[in-house]
Amino acid sequence: MAAFSAGLRNYAIVTAAYWGFTLTDGALRMLVLFTFFKLGYSPFTLALLFLLYEAAGIGANFIGGWLATRYGITRMLTVGLSTQIAGFLLLSAMSPGWEAAFLVTWVVAAQGICGVAKDITKTASKSAIKVTEKEARSAGEGSDGRLFRWVAWFTGSKNAMKGAGFFLGGLLLEAFGFRLALWLMAAALGLVLLGVVLSLPPMMGKAKASATARELFGKSRGVNLLAAARIGLFGARDVWFVVGLPVFLYASGWTFPMVGGFLAVWTIGYGLVQASAPALVKRSPDGLSNEVPAARLWSLALMLVPILIAAILAFQPPRADIVLVVGLCVFGFAFAVNSSVHSYLILAYAGSEKAAEDVGFYYAANAAGRFAGTLLSGLLYQTGGILGCLAGSAAMLAACWLATLALPVTREAPTAEPAP
Repeated sequence: MAAFSAGLRNYAIVTAAYWGFTLTDGALRMLVLFTFFKLGYSPFTLALLFLLYEAAGIGANFIGGWLATRYGITRMLTVGLSTQIAGFLLLSAMSPGWEAAFLVTWVVAAQGICGVAKDITKTASKSAIKVTEKEARSAGEGSDGRLFRWVAWFTGSKNAMKGAGFFLGGLLLEAFGFRLALWLMAAALGLVLLGVVLSLPPMMGKAKASATARELFGKSRGVNLLAAARIGLFGARDVWFVVGLPVFLYASGWTFPMVGGFLAVWTIGYGLVQASAPALVKRSPDGLSNEVPAARLWSLALMLVPILIAAILAFQPPRADIVLVVGLCVFGFAFAVNSSVHSYLILAYAGSEKAAEDVGFYYAANAAGRFAGTLLSGLLYQTGGILGCLAGSAAMLAACWLATLALPVTREAPTAEPAP
């Protein structure tokens, strides 16, 4: 029972720390978006400001998983939080009076630092769930779906906090201005960082890391296929969510605060659905035989949503914006369940000794999907409008669904350590 209490305590601390990080990360997006929109930058340029933020996550997730395995999850949490603080301070130093090209370069670089911080922190935090759940099991407590519940609550509550961060960013910008808002967020993260250092075991999650690139990339079939599905899943969201949706709604007569408010509410609702996903997916004793078919079913259902929305919009209804908003709500529900099931499956497939490496590899794929979706969102909207974005989303979801069809429904035997 003492070990279970320690595991639950560490899980709660990691979750609270990631809440604080995500709240400021969501606020950062709104601060940058609103500030540069007011400065007259086009929607496509706004998307470019976040491109390095997404690209940086690919390497940060992958290397972060290896570092968390080698040096411990707690140390990588502190690195992620410290890097985010540095990114905030760098961004606060920018001046609107700078020459446009230099200003954009400065902001993109600062956003890249924050992207590294976000994905290092996320990889370490998600890996901590596997470690703390294992501690609970070692204490003699039955699992009883605990891993799925902990992952779902962590992921769902994180996204709800991100939505709240959208609101917070607008409030801080209005009340304190761009620079002071960033200083306040940096100070708040400093307190979170102090709490992590004082509360978590310094060597939590430390194990023998991969010694060669072949070993590092040699993931199990389940991890590889799930990573491929994750690229399609998150690319399908961002291909219309980043540029296409906000620009379309703005062109339909919405004000920018209305667009930002809707995105915030959508993200909070999406997070709540994620947290409740265990109630929507039947659990199995082995943790895979029901969950993998659920991933396939929900991927197929999600793929149909952008197809149906595009079919309705093709008839040019009088309130296309309402059609899109309603469709996005349906999309968000199915997407949230898919995301939650995937987040569970990666920990179910991950090896217990190198869970951080497996999770980092998986979230590197997640970042690759976001990067592709962000880039294609601007390109497809520019060439094909919102219908082009929806077509791109459906194509990516088809790839996601095909990858889930090949997911194994049994756990692979652990690979023996190579002889010295």
